[in-house]
Amino acid sequence: MFLELKNIRKSYGEKDYRTEVLKGIDLEIEKGEFAVLLGPSGSGKSTLLNIIGGIDEADEGTITINGHILKSLSKKELEKYRRNHLGYIFQMYNLIPNLTVRENIETGAFLSRDPLEIDPLIDVLGLKEHQHKLPNQLSGGQQQRTSIGRAIVKNPDLLLCDEPTGALDYTTSKEIMKLIETVNQTYRTTIIMVTHNDAFKGLADHVIRLRDGQIRKSYYNDTKIKAEDLEW
Repeated sequence: MFLELKNIRKSYGEKDYRTEVLKGIDLEIEKGEFAVLLGPSGSGKSTLLNIIGGIDEADEGTITINGHILKSLSKKELEKYRRNHLGYIFQMYNLIPNLTVRENIETGAFLSRDPLEIDPLIDVLGLKEHQHKLPNQLSGGQQQRTSIGRAIVKNPDLLLCDEPTGALDYTTSKEIMKLIETVNQTYRTTIIMVTHNDAFKGLADHVIRLRDGQIRKSYYNDTKIKAEDLEW
């Protein structure tokens, strides 16, 4: 099993103001799987993603990724593991404003021991004509493509996507979902994507529905919908 979560619990606040956000999450995800975490605001999906990515820490439970038990790693070892094995795509693009598209993507390559080749990746991203532009010369969709390239060029074992289309319009959102679909199929990258958009469940191999900090439903799609055929 590539990713295994056992009894993940997380609370915030103190005493009377303590809120339990995750209430015993058990989850397994296979290598190369495209998993979608669905749920309303406050369901705990982004918290869970951050814990899987080592950005936040669970109060209880264990996470094992590709044989590594996260809580057994020192802070330095965890930073090294995240740098070498994890990619993260945020809703906001977080690009370096004075670097070109190509240079922003190269910053991800510098962090990896086994990066992908830049030129073929830029072609997959559809950014060849824009590779020498600065972020402020790009559309929102082009900026998100660049941020995806920066995450993917590391050749990560696991790509975590937190509402990657949340700031984009309908047409651009479909383009980004087609790109994430292509990344999964081309590089066999394991992907976990948090979204509130119910339509995206059709893209996934594995759908996990969260509500009130618990998994309410977990299932696999027998057939998947192509990103270009999505409607919402």
